[in-house]
Amino acid sequence: MPAPRLKVVVTRHLPEAVETRMSELFDVQLNDEDRKRTRDELVAAMQSADVLVPCVTDQIDAAMLAQAGAQLKLIANYGAGVDHIDVATARQRGVLVTNTPGVMTDDTADMTMALILGVLRRVPEGLAVMQSGAWQGWAPTALMGGRVSGKRLGILGMGRIGQAVARRAAAFGMQVHYHNRRRAHADIEAALGATYWESLDQMVARMDVISVNCPHTPSTFHLLNARRLKLMKPSAVIVNTSRGEVIDENALTRMLRAGEIAGAGLDVFERGHEINPRLRELDNVILLPHMGSATVEGRIEMGEKVLINIKTYADGHRPPDLVVPNMV
Repeated sequence: MPAPRLKVVVTRHLPEAVETRMSELFDVQLNDEDRKRTRDELVAAMQSADVLVPCVTDQIDAAMLAQAGAQLKLIANYGAGVDHIDVATARQRGVLVTNTPGVMTDDTADMTMALILGVLRRVPEGLAVMQSGAWQGWAPTALMGGRVSGKRLGILGMGRIGQAVARRAAAFGMQVHYHNRRRAHADIEAALGATYWESLDQMVARMDVISVNCPHTPSTFHLLNARRLKLMKPSAVIVNTSRGEVIDENALTRMLRAGEIAGAGLDVFERGHEINPRLRELDNVILLPHMGSATVEGRIEMGEKVLINIKTYADGHRPPDLVVPNMV
């Protein structure tokens, strides 16, 4: 007699190919509305599911995990970041947590470069002029931005995505610098032509562009706080495609409005989709709705990793992308 299929609850609508394959393998409850589940709905899902498939919009804390059913044994996160999940508490309760690392590296690095180019070259302002019908033709001093080549790029976080950004930036002729909690191997530095700064303060003060590519952890919350942001040159710009909590958004907004920072490109925000309304008023800022990994190929590959993690667990083996609490 075949073993009963795992009950899997998926919190958001995933690419059709992923949902189809998941339905073939498991007893799946999908979210066809693609509506963010409430806290109570997430708890109910954890009380009935063997496996929960959440994403970054689902906050799963210790109090919620305390209400989970005894049958819940795996949280297979659809995404690389797991700061929205209390991984340590999950493991204490015998629940494994997996993620999807490496899949979105190139997509996020591409978006980082798009934001750097867009802010430096004032692309949104040009679009606004064209869409308003106000363009009167070419002029020698109209919408002059900054040349990308030769700019000093300071990367905060030299992991997979930081390194991918460095490769792209070097191809554009940028000078690559970085700060990381651990210095990269000499071979990596040589391959990327990257200069390491032990002091984040000193790096921030000397860069033309700052790119945030580190995860959100207790140690990186407001790593770019008001004091550190004030170290930036008034001509510098900042780009964030990682986690909004790394930057003090209110301080950044004040400095952008005061002209103390030249511009910003933000794909993530400190309070999720609740964006400081004053940011929307600024023409030197590009705001995107968390699009860094939003490619068809990337989202399908993320789903494939989720499937592999669940299937490996179902077969009685250690999932390949198991998240270890002390590494989060």
